[in-house]
Amino acid sequence: MNTTNFLETGSILTVSELTQSIKRILETEYRFVRLTGEISNLKTPYSGHSYFTLKDSGAQIRAVFFKQQQKFSGLTLQDGRQVIVFGRISVYEPRGEYQIIVDSVELYGIGRLQLKFEELKKKLLEKGYFSTQVKKPLPSFPTKIIVISSPTGAAIHDFLKIVKNRKSPVHIQILPVKVQGKEAATEIAGAIRTAQNIPETDIIVLCRGGGSIEDLWAFNEEVVADAIFSSTLPVVTGIGHETDFTIADFCADFRCPTPTGAAEKLIPDSGNMLRHIATLRNSMVLRLQRLIHSFEQQLYHHTKMLGEMRNVIKNIEFRLQLSTSYLTQVMTRSLMDKEQHLNALQNKLQMQKPSTRIDLHAKHLHMLTAQLNNHIQRILERKQAALSEQATLLNSVSPLATLGRGYAIVRRQHPEDGTFQIISRANDAEIGEELNILFQEGQLSCLVTGKE
Repeated sequence: MNTTNFLETGSILTVSELTQSIKRILETEYRFVRLTGEISNLKTPYSGHSYFTLKDSGAQIRAVFFKQQQKFSGLTLQDGRQVIVFGRISVYEPRGEYQIIVDSVELYGIGRLQLKFEELKKKLLEKGYFSTQVKKPLPSFPTKIIVISSPTGAAIHDFLKIVKNRKSPVHIQILPVKVQGKEAATEIAGAIRTAQNIPETDIIVLCRGGGSIEDLWAFNEEVVADAIFSSTLPVVTGIGHETDFTIADFCADFRCPTPTGAAEKLIPDSGNMLRHIATLRNSMVLRLQRLIHSFEQQLYHHTKMLGEMRNVIKNIEFRLQLSTSYLTQVMTRSLMDKEQHLNALQNKLQMQKPSTRIDLHAKHLHMLTAQLNNHIQRILERKQAALSEQATLLNSVSPLATLGRGYAIVRRQHPEDGTFQIISRANDAEIGEELNILFQEGQLSCLVTGKE
């Protein structure tokens, strides 16, 4: 139903009808909106959805940021943050309140740049751009300095003023660049690369006066950080005021709080150097005078001592002669003793000569051989006599000797293994059995025909 019809007919509406009509109008006219304001009354219950009020100096609106949409946002919601939200206008009918359902949130203005600054700072820190180990030392007395800055800015004039006041012979070359704006970072990075190809350059200096974070943003770009990190020459920064810190300051080999501070750090003060040289000269002259005086005193002392040393040398010479005579006597006696000892050793060695010892052992061996032969002969004789005695005894009891006296041996032969069994009694033989009779010479096979 159209709202105009309600007004013309004067119909009475229910609260629900009016709320539904308002909801249709708002959701149709403000389907998607982008709002900026400050977050307040932020609440995130256990469900994970975030509810807050977006307000400015004159009004406020309720907002809800559902959990599933927060997954795609890298920003953490906080009370007091100035943000830009994008979402849809909706009406919550039970309470008759309109609100914005947020789809995305981003920081507004300086807050957005500060977040971007922190993200790049963290990234470069992890890559090692800020490590003290990669910082290059600064030369104590540079001869040529390349200054990268705006040629019309106050920063370069402050830098050159220090150079002029200190009357330094350092050669200053300026590479003009933009220090603010979209193209500034690219120009600064290009100038750093160009400076490295300029002969006899000792240091590169980045200069800029103070300003807001937007004004200094060119020195917070990653392209500038890459150029500083890749530089083969030491890079010094003098950007903004003492409280201003940029990414370039963290990457540089040395950071000065201001352009003036950079000049004071790098440009030697000729007047101070001359005064210091004069002080060193006076100190050196004084030390040399003291050293010469000390040498003169030593020379006088040594000259005086030289006269006394003559008598000392004479005494030493006399003692040397006595010592030489004593040494000669001792050495002569020692040589004689050694000679006698050597003769005794030679005689002893002669007795121990191998040929002499061989002759003695040969004679001893010959004597032992004769004794051995005699002993063996006696043993053989005793053994031969014993053998003859045993042979006689054996012959006396030998069966062959008995057979020689006319006796015979009657034997029975076993039919299976062929062994003989002696028969000593007639009863041991059987009638009809074949027996073997052994004589001294030969044997007979007999058949038993009878026995008594």
